[in-house]
Amino acid sequence: MIWSLIVGALIGLIAGAITKKGSSMGWIANILAGLVGSFVGQALLGTWGPSLAGMALIPSIIGAVIVVAVVSFVLSKMN
Repeated sequence: MIWSLIVGALIGLIAGAITKKGSSMGWIANILAGLVGSFVGQALLGTWGPSLAGMALIPSIIGAVIVVAVVSFVLSKMN
């Protein structure tokens, strides 16, 4: 459980750095983006590539980038 949260935070941190939105996200948002992104990425792309704490890293990072981009787009439209 704790490893999943740590890996989710790292995935969310990487996705935030790729999308340039990481500085505005807190640790909880990074963890949520990583965990939700991992679910989305593995659902769309499968579980190929290296795996850590039960999460395929490459699809998880791609999924987290998608999640961060969609959430930041929706939030920018609300303002």
